[in-house]
Amino acid sequence: MKRRTRRLRSNENIRHLTRETRISLNSLVYPIFVREGRGIKEEIPSLPGQFRYSPDTVETEIEAALNAGVKSFLLFGIPESKDDHGSGAYDKNGVVQETIRKLRTAFGTDICLITDVCLCEYTTHGHCGLVTENKIDNDCTLPLLAKTALSHIQAGCDIVAPSGMMDGTVAAIRDSLDKFGYTNTPIMSYAAKYASAFYGPFRDAAGSSPQFGDRKTYQMDFHNAREAANRIQSDIDEGADIIIVKPALSCLDIISKARGQVNVPIATYSVSGEYAMMKAAAAAGYTDEYGIMCESAVSIYRAGADILITYFAVALAEAIRKGDIG
Repeated sequence: MKRRTRRLRSNENIRHLTRETRISLNSLVYPIFVREGRGIKEEIPSLPGQFRYSPDTVETEIEAALNAGVKSFLLFGIPESKDDHGSGAYDKNGVVQETIRKLRTAFGTDICLITDVCLCEYTTHGHCGLVTENKIDNDCTLPLLAKTALSHIQAGCDIVAPSGMMDGTVAAIRDSLDKFGYTNTPIMSYAAKYASAFYGPFRDAAGSSPQFGDRKTYQMDFHNAREAANRIQSDIDEGADIIIVKPALSCLDIISKARGQVNVPIATYSVSGEYAMMKAAAAAGYTDEYGIMCESAVSIYRAGADILITYFAVALAEAIRKGDIG
């Protein structure tokens, strides 16, 4: 006898009960840009609906997201000035460090603060590592990334997320954190981060475009899947507790393969270009923004992701509350 699956679609309550893919409010992470200064809330033209905040204005946005059900935030810093060594990244009074302290005072442990650990926003050349004779100096960069991560933890963040793709980053940070007694602080590593055209709006938002060359010598070639598996395993072996696959929608196959490969939580970043693309298509009347937002998010979880970093975090939280997804 042929199985009658349509009975499981007979009403809304049954459809919700039998959904295969579940999305939790607690799995959403909202990226936030903070820049030095006071009284700043400026919209980012390439990311409609997203803003750069100063440490004294970001609290309002965090509170609104928290009220919507989003509890986790990924902070990106934008300094007032830059130098060749990215010293603003590891300055104990830097913009991210100041923001962490303010948010921890305002919200205590009600929120989870994750910090981006990289130099690209802080260097004059816009690369993720130090530059020597127009080449990225991987090994000289590692102590600065470890120093940056330590400064974020000392300021009060919960998780550090190294994104620069320097070889050995996780091991350097893990060793530093353990040395100073932060043995229980998780590392969320950008283990599989492809050199992608989808990052354009982010680089505009953070002012982090490379001033020469590109990042293809340290970010991954998007043709490669086995390399992603190797990098993921390498970062886990070095001490990563959570791994990130980035971008999200063009890497659903990588997420799925990683899910079968590892047992640690898998996060994915629905990056700025994905968000901007959906916004632009909806603004032109070509698509239903709410519909494609929901559908694309579900596809990411269906592929095997546990955590979704997305500029749609607040809107997705509302969709979960309404029962449209989740």
